[in-house]
Amino acid sequence: MSETTFRRRLALIDRDGTIIVDKVYLSDPDGIEFAPGAIEGLQLLRDAGFALVLITNQSGIARGYFDVATLERIHDRLKFMLAAEGLQLKAIYFCPHGPDDGCDCRKPAPGMIRKAMRDFAVRPHEAVIIGDSDADMGAAGVPGVRVAAPRASATIGAAHDFLEAARRARALLAPNGRTRRD
Repeated sequence: MSETTFRRRLALIDRDGTIIVDKVYLSDPDGIEFAPGAIEGLQLLRDAGFALVLITNQSGIARGYFDVATLERIHDRLKFMLAAEGLQLKAIYFCPHGPDDGCDCRKPAPGMIRKAMRDFAVRPHEAVIIGDSDADMGAAGVPGVRVAAPRASATIGAAHDFLEAARRARALLAPNGRTRRD
């Protein structure tokens, strides 16, 4: 895949409850466990020409559960585990703020998403968000695919795992990078 292809299709992917099992304020890199279908779904998106970009709220920093250095170790471990599967995150964006801090980066605010789109030179119709909560859906005008959170009540229309979500995300964008309207 050329870098041009990657700039034209962007998968903005939530972390906890989406590609890794949500451990509630994960603070130990050894606690990373891939969610069902995560590896296969990431491979499918990669093979379809999407740049894989992580966007994640990490209020555990603001709440004092862990610091930025710990988050970096977690992300380093995640990148190592993904590399073992032939996968690479093109970027990681995170919000360290709490829900009441009033920042523009904490999803559903559009800050992280807009920054990623600027950095990768894509417009909203050339990107898709995949996440497990309402906060992940539709920010900055980017279409979203929701993954059902394990052990939660069923969300109508949510993909049952990340692989299904990746298939839906791929289908949202036509080969020319435009959102399908049908």
